[in-house]
Amino acid sequence: MPPAGEPLRLLILGGTREARELAGHLAGDPRIAVVTSLAGRTRTPHVPPGELRVGGFGGSDGLVAWLRRERIGFLVDATHPFARQISVHALEACRRLGLPSLRLERPCWRPAPGDRWIEVADLDAALALLPRFGRRVFGSLGRGALPRLAGCPECRFLLRTVEPLSPLPANVEAVVARPPYTVAGDRALLLRYGAEVLLVRNSGGVGGVSKLLAARELGLPVVMIARPPPLPGRRVASVAEAVAAVTAYLRGRRM
Repeated sequence: MPPAGEPLRLLILGGTREARELAGHLAGDPRIAVVTSLAGRTRTPHVPPGELRVGGFGGSDGLVAWLRRERIGFLVDATHPFARQISVHALEACRRLGLPSLRLERPCWRPAPGDRWIEVADLDAALALLPRFGRRVFGSLGRGALPRLAGCPECRFLLRTVEPLSPLPANVEAVVARPPYTVAGDRALLLRYGAEVLLVRNSGGVGGVSKLLAARELGLPVVMIARPPPLPGRRVASVAEAVAAVTAYLRGRRM
């Protein structure tokens, strides 16, 4: 707990819609000083309320040093469900410091009647399967996937990203767009590109669900990459639960 009269310095590992919403809920509480950390991969990010830092920490050792120096009293990991490395570092840093922490992670998408999902464990499994379902693939993967896509010359990929990607492999095109997306807009994009199959990570949330609804309407198969196994520690699935957990901690309750 912070010394009497001082606000609790709370770090949100962000980059997601949920992280911004959480910062918005907590930044107006005089008992809390909110600091949001962004990885810095997006040049024009949505800036949340409160303090902001941008860039990596230098692994778990660097994060431990930063948390000590900044006198952080509580950490909420609200990073993307597939941002595994920072979550591992955060868990280790909090364990070493005895720092209370919380993982805020939106629920997975679930298939519904009319969906044609093929669920796979990872990107390698997805790329091995794609040619069976089509050669024109729409995806929303990040920059890190480009070398792997280049190794699948049987397919052509259209990626939607929030920042331009360059250079691109010969079999990859990119379209830059920011949410909110719509079902009508995604249906038109899939038809214009001639998409035969979607390649999607199971990120969950409302921001990217429109492409799945468009695929359902068009009867397109979706190769869905499962999330990595959950890490240990307390988890919540909504901003409201995270707010409740932080306010309970401020009242001196046990996590």
